[in-house]
Amino acid sequence: VQLQASGGGLVQAGGSLRLSCVAPKNIFSSSAMGWFRQAPGKRRELVATFTRGGSSTNYADSVKGRFTISRDNAKNTLFLQMNSLKPEDTAVYYCWALNFGIPYWGQGTQVTVSS
Repeated sequence: VQLQASGGGLVQAGGSLRLSCVAPKNIFSSSAMGWFRQAPGKRRELVATFTRGGSSTNYADSVKGRFTISRDNAKNTLFLQMNSLKPEDTAVYYCWALNFGIPYWGQGTQVTVSS
């Protein structure tokens, strides 16, 4: 299963980026989906997720009010709008899907926030 993430880059503190993740239709429609991130020397952590079907969301406290997870069901695409970025948001961001207990990961996209 291939999750294709894109949209990372270099941005100044206070700026914005939008990440995208395209998933196969059968995975997108039947999985919990979301975003995780991993900074150098740190454990991978949850950023934001949808429950299966997209009925509810969950955010890490550190991104609440700044990041928004959304989805386009017609295009099997997951988004993460990141506003008011901070240097501590610098990490590799991974798209994630949990399909009947089996996790799938995208290849990761680098987000770097300069101060």
